[in-house]
Amino acid sequence: MTSLPYLPHGTHLLADLSGVAAASLRDCAALEALLRQAAIEAGAQVLHGHFHSFGQEAGVTGVLLLAESHISIHTWPEAGFAAVDIFMCGTARPQLALDIISTELKARYSTLQTARRAPPGQA
Repeated sequence: MTSLPYLPHGTHLLADLSGVAAASLRDCAALEALLRQAAIEAGAQVLHGHFHSFGQEAGVTGVLLLAESHISIHTWPEAGFAAVDIFMCGTARPQLALDIISTELKARYSTLQTARRAPPGQA
């Protein structure tokens, strides 16, 4: 029997960050760097990323594929709002990743939904 490198158990965070300066939500390169930093500091391994700017004054959508699952962000600078989705399994710490992102974006308000993910009967 082969042991799995990552157990199929994890935490999935859905965060709405608001009261964020519009300039912070438009910078595609800075958002990618921030999510990469958050993933690494949370103990995750980044496999691949893709980020897209919708234009100079518009928002960004981006995702990092992780060995432990993913982090994604979608921003609306005109509303000072970012939707962040973080799912990590294994020993990675998704709450730490979210704390780094929220702190760096200087979000004034946030709401969080948390779900434990696991196969049936193994939660």
